[in-house]
Amino acid sequence: MTTLTTGRGRRRILPPPVTGQELVLIGVIAALWLMLTLVTPSFGTAASLQPLLVRLAPVAVIAVGMTLVIVSGGIDISVAASLMVCSVVTAKLLVGTGLPMLPALLVSLGLGGLLGAINGLLIVYGRVHAIIITFGTANLFQFIGLRIFDSQTVNNIPAAFAFLGRGEAGRTLGVPHSFLLMLLIVAAAWWYIRHMPSGRHFYAIGGDQRSARLAGIPVGRRIMSAYVLTGVLVGLAACMTLAGGTSTLDQNVGRGQELAVIAAVVIGGTSITGGRGSVLGSVLGALLVQTVRSGVTQLGWPSQLANLFVGLCIVIAVGTDLMRERRRAR
Repeated sequence: MTTLTTGRGRRRILPPPVTGQELVLIGVIAALWLMLTLVTPSFGTAASLQPLLVRLAPVAVIAVGMTLVIVSGGIDISVAASLMVCSVVTAKLLVGTGLPMLPALLVSLGLGGLLGAINGLLIVYGRVHAIIITFGTANLFQFIGLRIFDSQTVNNIPAAFAFLGRGEAGRTLGVPHSFLLMLLIVAAAWWYIRHMPSGRHFYAIGGDQRSARLAGIPVGRRIMSAYVLTGVLVGLAACMTLAGGTSTLDQNVGRGQELAVIAAVVIGGTSITGGRGSVLGSVLGALLVQTVRSGVTQLGWPSQLANLFVGLCIVIAVGTDLMRERRRAR
């Protein structure tokens, strides 16, 4: 822990900027990149790394919101279904009305925030565990998305989000704009939960919700804001998905995304029981997951091995967290 002392002698305790688990993740990712570059030299080229960063961006963006949700003791397994709804609604508006980028972006963000608010309201006022609520809304949102698709793909989607895409218009000095936008969001979220009192509230709620309420923390409002923020970030991820380099959207959009996001957050060191975690760790977890998947593809191995390796990482991360909690309890 790092202790800061103010001019009047008041002391404020903050976690270290980079935790030991995050340093381990950085080392693992660096070793994995080095190994893949030695085995398959094409991995280290811009043609390989740029698509990896583009795929990383939407997962990491949603993981920022999911980190706050899990740190506060909740979970949201409806993000994939929300991503489907935001993607198909925005795509149909682009095709049907020719909306420019900014209005389409606002529609997607607003719709995602609305879906997140539905989750938050049901969890805060229904007083039912988040996994049950979001499992129910995941099925509800998926049904809505499928009805909007109407068993057809959305074709000829205009390149309104080319700025966030894979082409030359979507890069600056070879770095994808979606990745740069993700870095800005991560930096803002890291600063907020580390330095703002309202950001620290999420840790207090996840550590002991009853004690947090007795301490005067607006528990319901904070939990609600975590789910709304996650929904807004899902809306942004939907725009990144539409900028992915294809003019066609099918019903598989978002499939499995909730598992990728939760895996990234857990592997990044966020405690599944709440009260501990960081957005930096979640982004590193997302980068590890995407690196494993990209590496398996480039090595020509069966794609199922990527799920195996990610699953092993999750088991190790959760097991380590549980052992740490037991040691603290003793």
